[in-house]
Amino acid sequence: MHNILTQKLRDLDAYPKINEDFYKRTFSGGVVTLVSTIIMFFLFFFELSSYLHTVTETTLVVDTSRGGTLHINFNVTFPEIPCTILSVDAEDISGERHFDIRHDIVKTRVDAHGRMIEAKKDGIGAPKIEKPLQKHGGRLEHNEEYCGSCYGAETSDDHCCNSCEEVREAYRKKGWALTNMDLIDQCEREGFFQKIHEEKGEGCNINGFLEVNKVVGTFHFIPGKTFHMTEFSFDDLFAVQKDNYNISHRIHRLAFGDYFPGAVNPLDGVPWLQETTSGSYQYFLKVVPTIYTDAKQRTIHSNQFSVTEHFKNSESGRYQTIPGVFFYYDLSPVKVNYTEKRMSFLHFMTNVCAIIGGTFTVAGIVDSFVYHGQKAMKKKVQKKFG
Repeated sequence: MHNILTQKLRDLDAYPKINEDFYKRTFSGGVVTLVSTIIMFFLFFFELSSYLHTVTETTLVVDTSRGGTLHINFNVTFPEIPCTILSVDAEDISGERHFDIRHDIVKTRVDAHGRMIEAKKDGIGAPKIEKPLQKHGGRLEHNEEYCGSCYGAETSDDHCCNSCEEVREAYRKKGWALTNMDLIDQCEREGFFQKIHEEKGEGCNINGFLEVNKVVGTFHFIPGKTFHMTEFSFDDLFAVQKDNYNISHRIHRLAFGDYFPGAVNPLDGVPWLQETTSGSYQYFLKVVPTIYTDAKQRTIHSNQFSVTEHFKNSESGRYQTIPGVFFYYDLSPVKVNYTEKRMSFLHFMTNVCAIIGGTFTVAGIVDSFVYHGQKAMKKKVQKKFG
């Protein structure tokens, strides 16, 4: 029984052995074997490299998400605008507006040579003086509670403006233009114009982030404080903004969301030098929602964007162009999904077997062609010389 089973297994042998007495080794066969072995190892290591590294697949789908926010990271340097008068505003199509944003933002003074001077949170400190001006026009007396004047912008009898910022906010709510700020007692106490004079000739680096609604909107950097705004337009500013300003700038970083492998932000490291009269520089951004999933199924929700640029010169008249750098962003209805994938081990082994088998098969065909060609040539030569 055992012998019968053994014989049947021998009959199934797909690799019949040839007696070594019938082997004939040739020089050409050795060359073909050496070359095929080198090719086989090269293809094997190439396949091993593909197995050890991941590939990224890209798919496009319609973005059906609703609501949410956009996280905007920025780092911009203005070499010709002092930190005291540089402010950040943001608004969106839903009507939400934020003027002179200060939270999550750090301003750093920059000297004429581009060196950092000091880092500070935005805002102006109010030094103590003995007798600040009271609401009724007199000076603060001993044990009297301070209530600063709003200079006609009070909303009620007990409305007090105890700082320069509160006076400006009261005027903004009234829709009035605030001129002759040097006559405002609170601004004089806080040294508003003194700081502007001290920072003359300096620049400013502004670094931070904004959290805005995921809708069409804009954010901008302007020299001064916004007084009144209508939807996506400006009507008036503080008097401090009426001069011409050099809005040359360098964008060190601008990103909508977290970094993911392969992310490219087209404005990173981009400088712009103003060579004409004062005006506004506008960036129009198309933001594309992006989801990146790595090989371990960890997901990063972020965004990419494309950009076009335009410079608008100042115009004469009441509605003159406001100097500043403006970013207008819109959202794409298409979402990009990046997915990292790694080759499976079975796929790797299949490719390795295909490499080994295919290389030996092709090498055998080449060797047979060379051997029989040489043999035919020898016979032809022998026949010729008889």
